[in-house]
This record gives sequence, C-alpha cells and structure tokens, in this order.
Amino acid sequence: MSGGPPLTPEIVRSVAEAWLRAWNDRDLNAILAHYADPLHFTSPNVALRMGRTDGTLCTKAELREYFAQALKAQPNLRFDLEDVLLGVDSLALLYRNHRGQRVVEVMHLDGHGQVYRATVQYAIAVQYANAVQYANAVQHANAAQSGG
Repeated sequence: MSGGPPLTPEIVRSVAEAWLRAWNDRDLNAILAHYADPLHFTSPNVALRMGRTDGTLCTKAELREYFAQALKAQPNLRFDLEDVLLGVDSLALLYRNHRGQRVVEVMHLDGHGQVYRATVQYAIAVQYANAVQYANAVQHANAAQSGG
C-alpha cells in the first residue's frame, strides 16, 4: 500500500500538526480525512470498546464509528503532542491524552499521504487502571440490571 516518496521532517511535522488540530477541534471529518480506506487500525481500546478481540478495524466506516464513540464518550478529549518520530514511510506521534496518559501512535502513510496502517500503544499503568475501571463499571451495570 505504500509507494510514496520517503517522508521528510517537514511532511511529518505537517501531518502531525493537522492530525492533532483535527482531534483537538473534535472535527470527525477532518480526523477521518487522514485515513485511507481500506486500512488496518489496531488499538487496545478497539478491543475494549468495540468488542474486537484482535483490536483491529479495517474500514473507514468502522473507524468513523469508533472515533465518533470516543468523541461522544470523552467530552474533554484532548491530545498534547510531546514528539514526532520519523520513519521511512511512517511516523510515530508521542502525545498525552486528556487523562495525562502517554500514547504512541505509529502511522504508515500511502503515496497520497493517508494512513493505511496505524497501531496505538498506551502507557501500561494508566491503561491497566482504565481497563480495571471499565471492567468494574460493566460488572456494576450487569449487577444493577439483574437486580443484584
């Protein structure tokens, strides 16, 4: 899926700034404009929130649903960029989310500058705490529904 020229620091900085601005503006269409279709997007939160055991989404429609849920569920969602790392056909964004959690998102770009493959990694301590909090909330909701 790749095939574009090698990335330069200027291109990577521009992509990172536009991606960050789209998220912080909460502009779903601008966010999705960065992604190709089909794609391969993998995140622990996809497994957690979408019930996908492999944590992977493969179409822009799936990505739209996932991102829309995130924007709705997290009204304070915000990303603060810490660094951008340059690869041959990829870049990695190191940022903190609205919970102060460190996140690394590796994005592989196609010849049109769109992300065709992305993987997201979260700081373990905070991710574990979020998973426990989510599991507890689900358990509480299930108990309330069953009257127990």
